[in-house]
Amino acid sequence: MKQRGVALIMAIVMVAIATVLAVRIGTRASLDQRRTAGLIALDQAWNVALGAEAWAIEVLRKDREDTQTDHLGENWAQPIPPLPVDGGAVRGALEDMQGRFNLNSLLTDDGKVSEVAVARFERLLQNSGADRRWARIAADWLDSDTVPGFPDGAEDGNYLSQNPPYLAANGPVTSISELMALPGMTLEEYLRIRPYVAALPLGTNINICTASAPVLAALVEGRTDFGDADSLLANRRSGCFPTIEDLRATLGADEFHALEPTISESSNWFRAITAVSIGTSELTLYSLIERNSAGGGRTVLRSTGAE
Repeated sequence: MKQRGVALIMAIVMVAIATVLAVRIGTRASLDQRRTAGLIALDQAWNVALGAEAWAIEVLRKDREDTQTDHLGENWAQPIPPLPVDGGAVRGALEDMQGRFNLNSLLTDDGKVSEVAVARFERLLQNSGADRRWARIAADWLDSDTVPGFPDGAEDGNYLSQNPPYLAANGPVTSISELMALPGMTLEEYLRIRPYVAALPLGTNINICTASAPVLAALVEGRTDFGDADSLLANRRSGCFPTIEDLRATLGADEFHALEPTISESSNWFRAITAVSIGTSELTLYSLIERNSAGGGRTVLRSTGAE
């Protein structure tokens, strides 16, 4: 009887072990299958996004053939509603990055701080509800020297005291996310600033046809002649507003001559935002596109998930 009892217990244990192993193998196989399906879907989404990026470059090329002015009433500026693709959908939009303040304009060609650009950035920060002191701190982050600006600058000594320690960039930035490296910068402040700034090559002008109200108001001290976002939108439905001639007629001669070299009515830098959903997988691709004077374009920088 004892031997039969031991044999029964052993049989029950073996069945339990076999059941556990079967469940584990089945669960793992199911997870592997789902993981593989997710990877395939993401790979498909990536290729769809690259196709949308190429389409955006072609749209910009055709736009350059039609006109030399870039404004928000043109076809390229209209967002694309969700379009069906195999297993999902894709949607996208093109944004003129020259409608933003270029952080690298805080530098002059010789790597020193541009006081005119710092003052302009201070006004933009104030217009966006952020602290004006970030302008001077950002200028120190970019400039080539190691002397903190007064009164709000920060150089290597400030960054080496952070945890972990690091050094200032001491050169142009390639992403606006570098603002998060400034000492004391919070996510809330960064989110206030982010919609109005870009990281573009030195010497890139601001397109006044696409610049937002806070950016336009920051161009010249004390000038808010072109209204708020709603009035700008109404004036831009049929074309560029304000034009360079509008500014020439509105500003004083000295103000206009100081501003003229830094503004334009056309753009060469755009960002394509492509969102693809395949099954339960989603991918957002941000593509920084440079359009040359002949109309051709190339992708300079890509990022996924967040801009």
